Amino acid sequence: MRHLLSLPLACMLASCALQLTPTTPRWDRDFGIVTRVTLAQQAVDADAGRNRDPAAGMNGRAAHAAYERYQKANSEPPAQPSAFTIGVSGTK
Repeated sequence: MRHLLSLPLACMLASCALQLTPTTPRWDRDFGIVTRVTLAQQAVDADAGRNRDPAAGMNGRAAHAAYERYQKANSEPPAQPSAFTIGVSGTK
């Protein structure tokens, strides 16, 4: 009986001793490095906001026409083919 009680007591004391020592010093030191490096690599040009010569783009009329064509092309759903046309395309 005495040995049965000493084993759980020894386990409890060992677990308390482990709580006092850091078990993952390297992990704690390096925690978040990959995240910080990844965020830093995402900035292609950190000074892009200070650039007074912006990139050339489309003029307003051409951009508006392209946008209208895009909206018109996606406004109506494509026609569903008949269930009886197997292997033959009946769409336009």
